[in-house]
Amino acid sequence: MIQDIGTAANKLAENPRITDYDFWRTLKNLENEIFRKSTDRQPIPIEMLRWRAIIRQARSRRGMA
Repeated sequence: MIQDIGTAANKLAENPRITDYDFWRTLKNLENEIFRKSTDRQPIPIEMLRWRAIIRQARSRRGMA
């Protein structure tokens, strides 16, 4: 799974159609939703955590974080 995360992050980081703001906004939305679920004591889907890792790595590879 870690290789899948790295591969997806590379593809997103190299995509010129995705702006830095898109990365930031998507990560912010994911973080807010994860926080909401945790405060409501709801289960957090693994896919949500996976996408958070992908977006973080993609931002990092672009030199944003």
